[in-house]
Amino acid sequence: MNLLTIIPAFLLAIGVLVTVHEFGHFWVARRLGVKVLRFSIGFGKPLWRRVSKDADKIEYVVAALPFGGYVKMLDERECEDGCEIAEHEAHRAFNRQKLWKRAAIVVAGPMANFILAIVIYALVFMIGQEAMRPYVDVMQDSPAAQAGFQSGDQVTAINGVETTSWEDVRMLLVEEYLKSPQLVFNVTTQDQVPMQRTLDLQGFAMFDDEGGALDKIGLRTWVPPYDVVVEQIVPNSPAAAVGLQAQDKILSIDAVKPTGGRGFVEYIRAHPDQPVVLKVDRAGQIQSFSVTPRINTERGDTVATIGAALAAPPPALRDEIYFMESYGLVDSLWNGAAKTWQMSMLTLKLMGRMFTGEVSLKNVSGPVTIAQFAGVSASIGLTYYLGFLAIVSVSLGVLNLLPVPMLDGGHLFYYLIEWVKGSPVSAETEAVGFRLGMAIIGGLMVLALYNDFTRLLN
Repeated sequence: MNLLTIIPAFLLAIGVLVTVHEFGHFWVARRLGVKVLRFSIGFGKPLWRRVSKDADKIEYVVAALPFGGYVKMLDERECEDGCEIAEHEAHRAFNRQKLWKRAAIVVAGPMANFILAIVIYALVFMIGQEAMRPYVDVMQDSPAAQAGFQSGDQVTAINGVETTSWEDVRMLLVEEYLKSPQLVFNVTTQDQVPMQRTLDLQGFAMFDDEGGALDKIGLRTWVPPYDVVVEQIVPNSPAAAVGLQAQDKILSIDAVKPTGGRGFVEYIRAHPDQPVVLKVDRAGQIQSFSVTPRINTERGDTVATIGAALAAPPPALRDEIYFMESYGLVDSLWNGAAKTWQMSMLTLKLMGRMFTGEVSLKNVSGPVTIAQFAGVSASIGLTYYLGFLAIVSVSLGVLNLLPVPMLDGGHLFYYLIEWVKGSPVSAETEAVGFRLGMAIIGGLMVLALYNDFTRLLN
């Protein structure tokens, strides 16, 4: 992935998400009469600074370190030694506001992230995004194979909830598994026969390490059989050495007819440094070639290849398995809100399972992984990048609502205690909480960075 794509896509994502989050705090604080002193995107040395022309003289800043931001409000608790707040402005200090106002200002940041996610998802639904029909391919000796799934089955529902796309299947599988390991799939076979497949995942470690849930149970996307045709030969590759040419149609590999490009590639990868025999049709003439897949470590490859790029599936076949998913304004907003709720609950549940040990800590990702996903999604297309923004915005909203000191949820927890006991928590308690929050956030960042660099090294 090109760094010229990754870095701008990542910085844009961070800039948008942080700006929206902090604007939530800023907007509600202003509407409730609290004086805002500074609105900063980023930390550290200011790269850009502007002061508003109104009486409040709000300082708007873009700082050097883009990983976060803050809204500084008038607050007597943060007044440095010797400073005084003018009497006519004391009523605008944050600490003097009623409990509900302080809570509203704090919760406005995460809420802004959820609203952003709803708007983005709605926009994606209105623009329309290519979706894949939920046809499944089945891996051998997998839980799905044991449950009777057949390649070409189209999943129509999981536990009675309708599915129309592969994304629906992916999300519903995790969602329903978290409710119960007993999953009932309604499918339509290739012969158009409706059937049920019961998948019992009791005792199955779905989240013990990284990897997609569908891959772990043995389900993946299915494409109807099509001819495998060579589109391009890489110079100085094993394929070039034996004389393979573009437009050669692969009839068999070691006497086995490939049913599509994925099966052919998987067979090649499974036979590094082992000669395989290809029978090809070249302009009506049948020829055979013995070629040895190699792992080109000089080029950074980690799997065996022969150096032959394959042609894409024919357009008619693509039309059979892909469709454009789009909606009108009202339905898009409804679906955007539903998607945001679904992602929020799923994120919260998976976080909870981390504390019980059911979800591996290897699934925690940091800025390096997020940057990679930003670059990948941006390179694929606008709607995919928007979907990435929505997912991260939901995650940011959920994370900030956790009752951890330093986060918005930690402040809300203090306000809950204040509401119950009738008085604010002490300064000493807040100081201890701050240190605890620093330790928790610091530990999570170290874990996330460790996971990031482990992925890079692997």
